[in-house]
Amino acid sequence: MTIDTKDGDVVVAALKHAAPYIRMYKRRTFIIKAGGELFLDQVRTQALLEQMAILHQVGVRLVLVHGAGPQSTQRAREQGLETTMVQGRRVTDAATLEISAAVNAQVGQQILATCAGLDMEAVCMTDADGPVHASKRPPAHVDGEGVVDFGFVGDITTIDAERVQHALDSGKVPVIGPSGAAADGTMLNINADTVAASLAAGLGAEKLILATGAPGILEDIRDLSSLVSYIDLAGLNRMRENGSLANGMLPKAKAIELAIEGGVPRVHVISFALPDSLLLEIFTNEGIGTLVVESIEALTAEEQSAAL
Repeated sequence: MTIDTKDGDVVVAALKHAAPYIRMYKRRTFIIKAGGELFLDQVRTQALLEQMAILHQVGVRLVLVHGAGPQSTQRAREQGLETTMVQGRRVTDAATLEISAAVNAQVGQQILATCAGLDMEAVCMTDADGPVHASKRPPAHVDGEGVVDFGFVGDITTIDAERVQHALDSGKVPVIGPSGAAADGTMLNINADTVAASLAAGLGAEKLILATGAPGILEDIRDLSSLVSYIDLAGLNRMRENGSLANGMLPKAKAIELAIEGGVPRVHVISFALPDSLLLEIFTNEGIGTLVVESIEALTAEEQSAAL
């Protein structure tokens, strides 16, 4: 067999470049949250999970939190039900809750089947005995909306991090959906970004990675070229105050703050639509999305110079 020298040089250079990152992140925990839009497309689902499988094979411990919003909206529409969103969060009545439970199970099985094909053992942990415990959110005043009753929407009370850690220690990838159980066993709908952030804090994760349809956090949501390479919590708050964050990015910003204030050093916002975005974000200083830290001073000189 003849090996093209140029191709060989590229492979060797890539391995040498990745080696320090592999040493740094081996046995560390990453929480990856992927929006439900991704799982409408099996090609994109396969692409993300293939990247996760590479990280898993080099020793990174992974938890996957999945959304299922578009699937729930589509199923509700098919049943003649109207979907109500308030500041990026879904209002959930009894019928919507039933739909969400069915859709979460369906997406979870889709992920497990794809993982099995990649020799990556995964386990679904979205049920009444799952690691996320919650209480029903009471009606509350929402700016610009008045008093809103979100219905069967939960606020996380505790995370059973030990149960998730046991799965990680067994070499498995926990797959967790956007729901949690109340004390009486009732399942409650919870924003997937919030679930991911709470898990990241509870597990002492090295990174929380939010894989979205957007390329990252944008200064102007109408301009894809306005990508913010890195930002800290103060900068994120300024963006919220000046209106740069809107719709689905608002709960993401809250989740980012929750994770970082809970001790997670790095939060990344990337696009699942860009080829190999997860690997590029992890294995290069330049990254491909937005890196969020508590303070700009927490960034290495290499990270700051790469983003210029």
